[in-house]
Amino acid sequence: MRHVFVETNWVFGYAAPAHHKRLDAVELLARARANDIQIHLPAPCLTEARQPIMRKCQPRNEGDAIRQFLLRAKAEQAVSPDQERAAREVLDRFEQQVRGELRQLDDVIKSIRTQPGLELFPLNQHMLDRAIDLAQTELLLEPFDQAILAAILGRAEELRSQGETDLCFCVTDADLQPWDKRGNAKDLLTKLYDEALIWVYRDFGMNAPERPDNWPGLNAKA
Repeated sequence: MRHVFVETNWVFGYAAPAHHKRLDAVELLARARANDIQIHLPAPCLTEARQPIMRKCQPRNEGDAIRQFLLRAKAEQAVSPDQERAAREVLDRFEQQVRGELRQLDDVIKSIRTQPGLELFPLNQHMLDRAIDLAQTELLLEPFDQAILAAILGRAEELRSQGETDLCFCVTDADLQPWDKRGNAKDLLTKLYDEALIWVYRDFGMNAPERPDNWPGLNAKA
């Protein structure tokens, strides 16, 4: 069984309204439901996602920009009255749908807790102690990211002690990725993931970077 760690950005990608939803996040959970993989989500990530979704996914963010375009286009006679009317009707429907989805957000987030193939795990004392240790390093992570990293590393240790070997982390949070925006390795973070024998993907489709067949973690013994 492949064990897949995810963080707050996965919750955002799965639970956000349609115009911000990530299909690869939805498909990852579908694979877990089909017993193809097991997802592991640190419990604090579930609640952390709510505020960014409510802030970033408000329909007015896109709606106001379209209305400004229509005002300018109408003044410049770049759109006909019929085109403007049709666009505003679609925009009204879009905003109604997104508002409805946001009203259901708490239920969607709550439903994640009981999804088959997904384990929501709390931070134990060992993980909290490790987060304190990480704070003393040169990682320069925010406290929440330190805690999530410690949770992922700690849960990986637990799984390996149970004989599991196929561990990976799907992470789109740039601060937790072991490379910078230019693709250069972050040495200390890379070392932590390598020592934990966790392969890190930058997407939820587990496509990139491609994991080699001879990845040492697959044959490592606990």
